[in-house]
Amino acid sequence: MTHARRERAALCELLDRLGPGAPTLCEGWTTEDLAAHLALRERRLDAAPGIAIPLLSGYTRSVQERLASRHPYSELVDLVRQGPPVWSPYRLPGLDELIGTVELFIHHEDVRRAQPGWAPRTLPADLQDLLWKRLRSGARLLLRRSPVGVVLHRTSDGRTNGEKTAGRRAEPAVVVSGEPAELTLFAFGRGEHAEVSYSGDAAAVDRLRRTRFSM
Repeated sequence: MTHARRERAALCELLDRLGPGAPTLCEGWTTEDLAAHLALRERRLDAAPGIAIPLLSGYTRSVQERLASRHPYSELVDLVRQGPPVWSPYRLPGLDELIGTVELFIHHEDVRRAQPGWAPRTLPADLQDLLWKRLRSGARLLLRRSPVGVVLHRTSDGRTNGEKTAGRRAEPAVVVSGEPAELTLFAFGRGEHAEVSYSGDAAAVDRLRRTRFSM
């Protein structure tokens, strides 16, 4: 089973257990909203661009609201559990793993870490490696709005301790350290709930911690 499928299955199990109305880390969204978002992403390709393009976000929001109103919560979760339909490009071999792993991981943590008593999971080493690979290729884009330089420092184990990648080249630079999973959450705007540490000029660290990044 791929990492994307494992994260999808675990997320859906958690959504089933919590039910609709439970909080998530996505501002203003409950578990029902998040399930509708994931169903839209894979089944309404006409509305999916508005997830990332502000100009189209109004249409995306209206489609998501209609999905939530037309489907009971349990059906929304089942749509997510089923994965992309047969006609979706996400069903192409390897594409769900390439594109879906990071998003499903993040949204799984959006639900987990919004609940009381959460604790970080122990993730497989190859999943940490995959997340780090994605960060190395995407960190500059994700952190382009940072008001200061950013260096991501992987601290997962002795084999990789000290490995770094540039998020944004500028001075002063702040080094953000943590495991790849935690750095991924930081880079996708979940810094307040990520177990990372910061080092560098105190004012620069403060500016970075107050900056909100998004997907």
